[in-house]
Amino acid sequence: MTYSSTGLLALLIHIIIHFNVIRNTYYGKEEPSDKAYRGLILSIMAFYICDALWGILYDEHLLQAVAFDTMLYFCCMAATVFFWTRFVIHYLIGNESNRFQIFMSLAGWALICFFVVALILNLFFPVMFWFDSAGVYYAGKMRYVALAIQIMLFMSTTVYTFLSVKTADAKAKLHCVAIGSFGIIVSIMVVLQVAFPLQPFYAVGLLLGTCIIHTFVIQDMEIQRRFELNEMRIRERQQEEELGAAKQMAYTDSLTGVKNTHAYVEKEKLVDERIAEREIDEFGVVVFDLNDLKKVNDTKGHEAGDDYIRKACHYICVTFKHSPVYRVGGDEFVAFLEGEDYQNRKKLLAAFETQIEENLHRGEFVIASGLAVFRPGYDNSYRRVFERADQRMYDRKGSLKAMGKHN
Repeated sequence: MTYSSTGLLALLIHIIIHFNVIRNTYYGKEEPSDKAYRGLILSIMAFYICDALWGILYDEHLLQAVAFDTMLYFCCMAATVFFWTRFVIHYLIGNESNRFQIFMSLAGWALICFFVVALILNLFFPVMFWFDSAGVYYAGKMRYVALAIQIMLFMSTTVYTFLSVKTADAKAKLHCVAIGSFGIIVSIMVVLQVAFPLQPFYAVGLLLGTCIIHTFVIQDMEIQRRFELNEMRIRERQQEEELGAAKQMAYTDSLTGVKNTHAYVEKEKLVDERIAEREIDEFGVVVFDLNDLKKVNDTKGHEAGDDYIRKACHYICVTFKHSPVYRVGGDEFVAFLEGEDYQNRKKLLAAFETQIEENLHRGEFVIASGLAVFRPGYDNSYRRVFERADQRMYDRKGSLKAMGKHN
């Protein structure tokens, strides 16, 4: 049971330390080295399970179950070496191709094939392991060959990693030393496993090695990626703000500060879409036209005309303060009424027209206005509502001119 206790403890520590990797939670884009490392972590976890189960079954003398678990044990062992070599390749070399990358890639696949062939042969000839009549486990010759190949691959990655230290910066050197240490530690444990086949040295070696990699490599990678992700988010936020500012400038009338024709066209499209989808039941449109702007420009100059436009626009915005106002022409404005302004539209328009009539008597700015509301089932577009409001505005314009002449 002591043998199994080591495997179970290693499994528990392994899951705690590598929980984010097991859950496949990464900061930013998953790289090939991430996939290889996750494969390594999962294969080691499977190895711990087989290793712990092996001790329990062996103590209970369940020989058939132990034999099957032993085969899984060797498969998981081969997988750990395979994914380790791929992790080193992708981490140190990336997507580039060189002789070491080709060698390690082929060697990893060769190891997998060796274990598969050896385990198949073991079904007929005890080349990897066997149990005697008393249920005692014995290691076969090919098992030692397999362990020798593992040591060769681990040490190859170690040597290559330490050679890479010469061309690396301080942090990268620490990563290389950590990766190289993994190979040394696991190689030593493999040798001890050969000497003491019934002791869980390989499991201990994997636990120590992955703890070193997690502490000195993976955590640094996560911190760097978290930093890069935050930098990317900051840049995206800045770009969104700049885009929003540019869009606001493009959709804002420079003279009055209200929305311009471009914004009005977008609004019209949006309202038409909502009408088609039956997502809007009520809204109103008020069309405005400034009287005598040309006369002001001709007699007092364009600066006075601009001031006339600004004052008139300000009064429209103050009256319909809960509604977007658009300047759709030199002397034309539109207010789109929803919510509170729509509910109070009659009261607001009456107060607006009363003030305009007073302005007419005092010789101040005069604005003709016309209101129309959306009628579901009758109006199939925003344009139909606008045309009714526009016609009422022209009727009001004629009335105001008549009042002016009467005065």
